[in-house]
Amino acid sequence: MKIEKKDIYKALETISVPGEGQNMVESGAVKNVVVFGEEVVVDITIDNPSLQAKKKIEVSILQAIHKEVYQKAQVKVNLKVEAPTTADNKNLIKGKPIPGIDNIIAVASGKGGVGKSTVTANLAVSLAKMGFSVGLLDADIYGPSATIMFDVVNERPLSVNVDGKSKMKPVESYGVKVLSIGFFTQPDQAVVWRGPMAAKALNQMIFDAAWGKLDFLIVDLPPGTGDIHLSIMQSLPLTGAVVVSTPQNVALADARKGVAMFQQDSIQVPVLGIVENMAYFSPPELPENKYYIFGQHGARNLAEDLDIPFLGELPLVQSIREAGDVGRPAAMQEGTPTETAFTEITKRVVEETVRRNDNLPPTQAIKITTMAGCSAVKK
Repeated sequence: MKIEKKDIYKALETISVPGEGQNMVESGAVKNVVVFGEEVVVDITIDNPSLQAKKKIEVSILQAIHKEVYQKAQVKVNLKVEAPTTADNKNLIKGKPIPGIDNIIAVASGKGGVGKSTVTANLAVSLAKMGFSVGLLDADIYGPSATIMFDVVNERPLSVNVDGKSKMKPVESYGVKVLSIGFFTQPDQAVVWRGPMAAKALNQMIFDAAWGKLDFLIVDLPPGTGDIHLSIMQSLPLTGAVVVSTPQNVALADARKGVAMFQQDSIQVPVLGIVENMAYFSPPELPENKYYIFGQHGARNLAEDLDIPFLGELPLVQSIREAGDVGRPAAMQEGTPTETAFTEITKRVVEETVRRNDNLPPTQAIKITTMAGCSAVKK
């Protein structure tokens, strides 16, 4: 059998590069292919020096060529490692922006239970009501909630053809395009994945989706500061981040860590501001009274201490919880105080995004390597 070089390249296109959103050929990892009869020599350059990564790539190449081209081909892989240099910020790689998406905003919280996903959903809906084209990526892999909050639990993304490639079409609700791991799991199914598997699922939802033209892609991050956060910042050049907290000290301590994560020298994602959720409670029979159950102005004071914008406060209101539970975000409730509060916060997010884009260069995706068993974030 005569082996054609073009068939080898086609086989290599079936191998994806972790964190790249591209296959091995598109990413430039394949430097050369030489064919001598039934012998195939493939020259590959990677930037991960670990033995595990090298072995995995070699095995993937052998399997792809044997499956797609010729089972008895004698394959030799010449693998060269070009580790990123730390000098002069040269290993801070350019982010790979998704074509057609202007701004990518991450919504984070230092701890769970502060209403981050509720704020994310209502921020997205408020942006859509203002006339922006909006997408929402539910990156909270282990606790996805977007399907419930947008009343699309029984929906499933469709497969569409975009430029000859099969892509996932996000489910649209209330003018927002939504993708969540919740679409692909059962309601009672726990997602028990290690970091690399979760990161791979995220990359598929990011890069294998037909988002189309968006003014904003809102990313609902998991609570805390961990593996998923690094994967997102490695894959995407985030425009900025919004941090959600409640007023009590235990939540503020974690919110401070969340802000610090984005502000690290090796990450440098602009923090657009802090939202204070559950700021106060006003009983229906005494609407003018405010009871500061979790403390007063904690997140506002934290924003001042950290010299970042305070985006606004949201009351502790039963209707916000009920709206999320029935899949109709509170921002849809025209003429209510909660709709007004979400609208004002959303306006400030837009203002801070415009200010950030006017005054700062585009954010770059960070480069992450593994050294001595620890995750190292480098510039």
